[in-house]
Amino acid sequence: MDTNQKEYITGVFQSQKKFFATRKTQPVDFRIQQLANLKKSFMAYNDAICDAMFTDLGKSKSETEYAEIKLVLDELDYCLDNLESWARPIEMPSSRHATGGEIVSKVTFQPYGVSYIIGPFNYPIQLTFSPLLGAIMGGNTAIIKPSENTPHVAAVIEKIVKDAFPPDYVSVIQGAIEENTLLLSLSFDYIFFTGSPNVGKIVMKAAAEQLIPVTLELGGKSPTIVHQDANLDKAVERIARGKWMNCGQTCVAPDYVYVHESIKEELIERLKTHLQKTYDGNSFGKIGKIVSQQQVKNLAGYLDAAKEKVVYGGKYDLETRYFEATLMDNVVWTDAVMQQEIFGPILPFLAYSDIDVVLNEINSRPKPLALYVFSEDKNFAEDVLSRTTSGDAEINSAIVHVGVHFLPFGGVGTSGIGKYHGQYSFQTFSHMRSVLEMK
Repeated sequence: MDTNQKEYITGVFQSQKKFFATRKTQPVDFRIQQLANLKKSFMAYNDAICDAMFTDLGKSKSETEYAEIKLVLDELDYCLDNLESWARPIEMPSSRHATGGEIVSKVTFQPYGVSYIIGPFNYPIQLTFSPLLGAIMGGNTAIIKPSENTPHVAAVIEKIVKDAFPPDYVSVIQGAIEENTLLLSLSFDYIFFTGSPNVGKIVMKAAAEQLIPVTLELGGKSPTIVHQDANLDKAVERIARGKWMNCGQTCVAPDYVYVHESIKEELIERLKTHLQKTYDGNSFGKIGKIVSQQQVKNLAGYLDAAKEKVVYGGKYDLETRYFEATLMDNVVWTDAVMQQEIFGPILPFLAYSDIDVVLNEINSRPKPLALYVFSEDKNFAEDVLSRTTSGDAEINSAIVHVGVHFLPFGGVGTSGIGKYHGQYSFQTFSHMRSVLEMK
């Protein structure tokens, strides 16, 4: 990174500090107008987003329009409809102080200031613009750094932002490690990061040096439990959709399946049939691309370490970055594929007979971002949830909760810090200030 780029980045940061100091971002009417500006610009780039997503990640137009565009627009409309009520002060119960004075209390919401949003590669539109909604609603300015691993999408993000906002309010900085390191050295008022736990540690360490509050949206090995009484038709369709969307590169994708031994063979055979039917016998090149050749090599390493456990799929091409939907059976925790989050289209299966053993295994490992349980026995499902911890959870479905903007989304422990979406995004990007008046 040359001197000119360094000066440009610090200049953008300083201009946003100055703009925030004018307090022009504080009126709710201003924030609502900025959301409207974003919507107009965002909608104008529908086709450009689809083209860029196909180039970088091989995503189909239908998947992009749903998972990247529609989810953002639906949340944006929800925020436009409700921001005014969310931003109102909350009147708290009154009381009388020991001195005799009457106390009137309320909670107000204040913007933090200049925020830094670090976007990921896997859903580069949704997971960049959804946090931006929160920054705008909270009355902050924002600097965005899209992922360098999806360069065509990053270029479209920059165009959308330039069309919607002046750079002293919202701006995009392109770059990689050097640029991010410089940005993390600046005195931001809030940092929002989506990505891997390893990079999350770097972000949190940099934030800690200046005591900057953070939200970290990370990941982990999200388990799926399929009990013996599960509706297998539902389980197959919903696990498959959750796993192979975006070629398995979803932070809340089912990472592995614990299935009751009495139905394991049937579940796997049904998944094979489902994949053959859905992709006309071959998912190769039809579920998207892996983000990089290095990640293709990483995924291939899991298969090479246990070739005898691959029971379906397993084909890949380093040049095109295509990777087939793959099933692995008789997997154990010492296998390479179980050592970290897979982040690809490989689905391992482990059998169980005793649910207590399963829960002990899950609880002995880092807390996952999501947990899925398939069972027609509500008491069983609720018992599983009550005895485990995860960022979020679903019963008889997978990854659907990510697109429900009424719900808070986020991790716990090593899978993340903080929640967002809808009203929770507004709260995340707002400082809750208690105000007491004594009469």
